Amino acid sequence: MGNILWVASYPKSGNTWVRAFLENYIQNAEQGVDINTMHKISTAESAAHRFQARLQDGRKTTDLSLDEICALRPAVQADIAMQAHGTTFVKTHNYLGTYKEYPLHNSSVTSGSIYIVRNPLDVTVSMANYFGYSIDETIAYMAEEMTGTPNEPENVPQVITSWSMHVSSWTQNPEEAKLVLRYEDILDDPKKVFRKIESFLGLKKDPNRLKNAIKHSSFAQLKAQESKRGFVEKHENAKSFFRQGSKNQWRQVLSDEQVAKIVEHHGEQMARFKYLPGKLR
Repeated sequence: MGNILWVASYPKSGNTWVRAFLENYIQNAEQGVDINTMHKISTAESAAHRFQARLQDGRKTTDLSLDEICALRPAVQADIAMQAHGTTFVKTHNYLGTYKEYPLHNSSVTSGSIYIVRNPLDVTVSMANYFGYSIDETIAYMAEEMTGTPNEPENVPQVITSWSMHVSSWTQNPEEAKLVLRYEDILDDPKKVFRKIESFLGLKKDPNRLKNAIKHSSFAQLKAQESKRGFVEKHENAKSFFRQGSKNQWRQVLSDEQVAKIVEHHGEQMARFKYLPGKLR
């Protein structure tokens, strides 16, 4: 068993929030962890500089095809594991599977995963705002079976797939080394949910440490930090990374037709996580 613990999610589903909690819990400092150092203390699987370290002949990661990137992934992830001291938390938006014959996550260096799932109705609203898409464009993007992110200087492409395929890949087969969390449950009872993380990691119950980490990783605190210092992980098209962080935004934004389309695409997985809407209006 390896030492990478994946913090996985579909985009705009709470990945950064959970990583902020982990960082604050581990450091247990009087002041909150600077959100702009989280990528240094933990890491993102897609960070281009890690792939760049394995290239020669002056090539850059942006010169590589998706096939070439995916062929490098197992070795890059082995590098991450080898360079870490003990368990290391690694962000990923890749679905849990393969691209062609290439595994997107190296099982030999993996210890487990924390997966965060969020209502796709709200994910649609959040993604549209964040990436500058229309609602209909976002609905179509989230329904594509093989979609992902572009090859950019700071990040290599990620193979995301549809919302349903992504959620199913990470949650369909329960394992001891896997913790699945609902974004909405974190909002409703952060103490209860983050205690689950504490327990999952095999850590002794520490109420004061838990309370401190929850305080410093609250959405209000993260948003305040971004307003003051900016956030290195913010996409260039977005006005801010931390926007509302609430649930049921879709009720004020999506039309009945758009809700029906999302349910048509993702109804099976929505039902599993109690996301099917009742009366719409």
